[in-house]
Amino acid sequence: MKMPYRSVLVSALASALLSAAALAQGTVTGRVSHAATGAYLEGAQVSLAGQPAVVRAEFIYEQAPFPSCHASTIIESTPGRLVAAWFGGTREKNPDVAIWVSLHDGKTWSTPVEVANGVQPGGKPRVPTWNPVLFRPRGGPLQLYYKVGPSPTTWWGELRTSNDGGRTWGAARRLPDGIFGPIKNKPVQLADGTILSPTSDETDDKANLWRVYFERSTDGGATWTKTPFLNDGVKIGAIQPSILFLGGDRLLALGRTRQGKVFSTASDDAGRTWSPLTLTALPNPNAGTDAVTLADGRHLLVYNATPKGRTPLNVAVSRDGAAWEPRVVLENDPGEYSYPAVIQAADGLVHVTFTWKRQKIKHVVLDPKKL
Repeated sequence: MKMPYRSVLVSALASALLSAAALAQGTVTGRVSHAATGAYLEGAQVSLAGQPAVVRAEFIYEQAPFPSCHASTIIESTPGRLVAAWFGGTREKNPDVAIWVSLHDGKTWSTPVEVANGVQPGGKPRVPTWNPVLFRPRGGPLQLYYKVGPSPTTWWGELRTSNDGGRTWGAARRLPDGIFGPIKNKPVQLADGTILSPTSDETDDKANLWRVYFERSTDGGATWTKTPFLNDGVKIGAIQPSILFLGGDRLLALGRTRQGKVFSTASDDAGRTWSPLTLTALPNPNAGTDAVTLADGRHLLVYNATPKGRTPLNVAVSRDGAAWEPRVVLENDPGEYSYPAVIQAADGLVHVTFTWKRQKIKHVVLDPKKL
């Protein structure tokens, strides 16, 4: 059944609640230490909740040296091996907030390790870090983009790379002025090698404009160009796009707004130019979303299907990027379940990570054949 959402989601919400599985914590031995056991919530159990697409659900960690976390990202570094990152510290915007990474070896998640922070040279005050994004261009090293600075209106972009699947990381490199890198969601690489980075900015003037644009590199990320802003930040205030493939040179981007709806913009020329932003029928409570085009051509969106609050957290699928069908309720308890990241792995399974009450990062695996 297609839209409207509300009647469909009411029945889904009544039946769906995923229990989180515990992961025993390992010990740090200098590089990466994997948890001794991983207690997964397997698909047969989840089916009892009426959601057979859920293969398993787990927390990436049970204990960590930071009380608060947010804004996870996930990538498959090599077939069967995952890397996740997020920011963690006392609370969002506190100077002690750093970027943390955990590796999955096909069985368990490793103990989180701090890989980047906002310590400044010359005795300058430390500043927080924000919104890590993992990406691996074809033939290149694993990349970790993140933001550094006191706030989203004053931050700048930095990049670290890894040649060993996220076990160790090189020195931080500040991106050129005016280039932030992917602001929350993963870049995409086009058939000709062009990297398209979905991004946005937030101004510090009285209007506090939220505007979407895209950064583009044709030399593997060595240099970047920018599209014009796609919105004025007033009629539609929007940030944090995700990019979908519609076939050929046609692309679609969806993301977060202040107007209570997910925004949409399309490109017919491989991301060189984009249509003005419009509001879709999908609700959005001014919270981050993410999306991915699946190998079978369908599109998958993870978002909070409500105009207010950050629960529930939902999965919807679409064949054309316009008509969306609800498929899975990831969370529906009171609390915050937000800022999802989603990928499809080499084996076809879909991996979603998201903020769980600002206390943990949750990882859910979905079978797209059952969506």
